[in-house]
Amino acid sequence: MMKICVYTLGCRLNQCESEAIADAFAKRDFSVVPDGDPADLYIVNTCTVTSKAEQKARRMIRKYACEPQSPTVVVTGCYAQLDSDEIAALDGRVVVVPLDKKANMLDLPEYASARLLEGFSLLEACRAFAGLDGDALASLRVGPSVEDNGVKSTIISPFDYDAATFSYHCRAYLKIQDGCDNACAFCRVHVARGAAVSLDAAEVIRRALALERQGFHEIVLTGVNLTMYDHRGDGLGGLLRHLLSALGTDIRLRLSSLEPDHVDDLLLDQLADPRMQPHFHVPVQSASDAVLARVNRRYSVEHLSYVIERMRQVKDDPFIAADVITGLPAEGDAEFQETYEFFVKNRFAQMHVFPFSPRPDTPLFHAKDRVPESIRDDRAAALRTLSNRLHDDYVRRQRGKRLEVILEQRKKGAWYGLAGNYLKVRVLDVPPQAVAGDLLPVVMEPNGDGMVIPLVRVVK
Repeated sequence: MMKICVYTLGCRLNQCESEAIADAFAKRDFSVVPDGDPADLYIVNTCTVTSKAEQKARRMIRKYACEPQSPTVVVTGCYAQLDSDEIAALDGRVVVVPLDKKANMLDLPEYASARLLEGFSLLEACRAFAGLDGDALASLRVGPSVEDNGVKSTIISPFDYDAATFSYHCRAYLKIQDGCDNACAFCRVHVARGAAVSLDAAEVIRRALALERQGFHEIVLTGVNLTMYDHRGDGLGGLLRHLLSALGTDIRLRLSSLEPDHVDDLLLDQLADPRMQPHFHVPVQSASDAVLARVNRRYSVEHLSYVIERMRQVKDDPFIAADVITGLPAEGDAEFQETYEFFVKNRFAQMHVFPFSPRPDTPLFHAKDRVPESIRDDRAAALRTLSNRLHDDYVRRQRGKRLEVILEQRKKGAWYGLAGNYLKVRVLDVPPQAVAGDLLPVVMEPNGDGMVIPLVRVVK
């Protein structure tokens, strides 16, 4: 049996799509293995948000291509869409499937299996697949079709990613949105992903109900810009209202990320439902109105503050995380200080800090008023130190509270899991019959200073 490993960089949407790819291979009797195990085929699902993400992708591609079993390495994702020639030149065993063909990756298992029976090597089969044109790729798909001038063609959709099983996660991922209609001056992702599109609400509900029937206790809704879901209609809030009405009381919903510009009261009102988990990731990027305007972010600090305040009103001390970029072109000391003080005042639980990385194909790539790297990096270090302090403060505030935890893995006899508020915890007194994916009521241990991973104890 051939072994496949899917390695994912970047956002939860990439994780969702990787799970669907792994699921497609598992259905064709490939053995899906974790990173670290030898495989015949590695699929690297790439990210282009920062230059470091691209560097890590290149490092992993080279590493896999050089393994002694001479595997094939298929590379897809946003980086593959924008720099396919650069990636293909890394090694002769590398095959690039760009993002505009990524949905067809779900057809690769069947195609490769057929070619192997014809005597092709796995590398030859993957190269042949990557070389197919649009019509040939469409002919592989069994699915709905449309008719144009009497010619029928199969629909290839970014929402074909609909995994039935999850090889790398105990929670279910459901892709409901793709693309972005914004054009933030630093962002390359909208160039790779294209315009915003949304999965029909009825189909979202159908897929969510199917995951609930399979026994998943949590569904993570994902997208490139989740709050751009149906943003010319009832938006994400309207979808959640219908979805929560359809689902049972034992399922939990988590939102992968919430861009602030389309967060409205309808959406915020739905977050009060107890099935909506008290964890919100907000790409703040900067808390200076002047900086936000310069980089074409379509919200104000006042709106950000309102969103955070309402999140705290509907949930009891939720885990609020943020992305933030330091050293955006022309960012002055006073503007950075505004951002720093915003995070202190609003008691964020964690910040993911990115020093500004000029990306090709974006307006800021050739910016002449760049902040010196030493200042940019000092600001990043200051925010990371603040993030660590705020995270410790958040953990201390949770001591003694009752939570729910999904068990994720057992290592050396100890269980680890993810709490509803997104704290990764070690779980004590787990019942002997428990398995990964189980949902357990716990209480945070009252003592734990200096512990890297908080302790929780199962409530009897």
